[in-house]
Amino acid sequence: MRVAFVAMVTAYHEETPATRRTRRIARHLAAGGHDVTVLCSQWWEGTIPEFEHEDVLYRAVTDDPSAKAFASKLPFALKRSSPDVVHAVNTPPSGVVAAKTTARLLRVPVVVDWWSEGAGSPANYRRAARKADAVVTPSETVRTQVREYGADADDVRVIPESVDLSLVRDAPVDDRFDVVYARHLDEAANVEGFLLALAELREKGWSAAVVGDGPERERAERTARDLRIDDRVDFLGSLSDEARVSVLKGAHVFAQTATHEAFPTNLLWALAAGCVGIVEYQAGSSAHELVEGRERGRLVTNPQELADEIVAARTVERLPFDESFASFDHGEILEQYLACYRDVVDDYGFF
Repeated sequence: MRVAFVAMVTAYHEETPATRRTRRIARHLAAGGHDVTVLCSQWWEGTIPEFEHEDVLYRAVTDDPSAKAFASKLPFALKRSSPDVVHAVNTPPSGVVAAKTTARLLRVPVVVDWWSEGAGSPANYRRAARKADAVVTPSETVRTQVREYGADADDVRVIPESVDLSLVRDAPVDDRFDVVYARHLDEAANVEGFLLALAELREKGWSAAVVGDGPERERAERTARDLRIDDRVDFLGSLSDEARVSVLKGAHVFAQTATHEAFPTNLLWALAAGCVGIVEYQAGSSAHELVEGRERGRLVTNPQELADEIVAARTVERLPFDESFASFDHGEILEQYLACYRDVVDDYGFF
């Protein structure tokens, strides 16, 4: 299958959950023998118009990530790619609108992969959501947001993030910590909620780690000092997948307190690694979806309840790996994308 990705900004411009999702899907499709082209702004050095990396062809639509220029030049690049299906990320929405218009002329379907809203007008986001052949979201929370933009419920399907379960099975155990928090430490991280819960447990024996880096790290470290728990909380910074999974396999509890999360990938890694997942419910986060109804999942509403559940988790058996998350393996999730592509290609043949 020939798949053309429309992604003005890639993970080689900026590492975000959304750009990593696009890169991973493109890589796995190419590894599976599919012909994959990513139409993007140029991220490589030199004057060559396209660059092949890990069997994925990256073709420059513009020199720089300018939404207006990208949308205006995209039709020519898309026509040249001659795809069977177009996979367009939702930001910027003007790129999706241009992709849908061009694909209609080429008589090929468009799948819009919707993570969250960034730059772009609400009107263009509505155009991006409506009348797509399919819209893919990482969670039910985001699916609801897309429907609010006017997408037909029948056209929106949830395809969650994935993890490498073979890595989880084979990684060594780093058992230095009882409780772990992991996320990019930005303004939505809410590490303070995690630290406040730990402060309630000063008199109990525990060790904790915060995995991740970002603009809020310094403030989080200061909060730990103010709460007088800094001697028991290690800030590990950013870790490789292998190192992070080792920490998670050795821990017993993973705490999720972020205020915004389209999909909580670190929580998924932790649950697959056998952690008891305790999620502080937040209106802007989909994390509760991963633990609701699960024996090793807990949902709380404030730091005190989080502290109580950390204590209660001591009665739950430790696991190094949870087989119930097999459906979230990279291969399983890739098959969901391929099924989506096949469905829209088959449906398009009727019109």
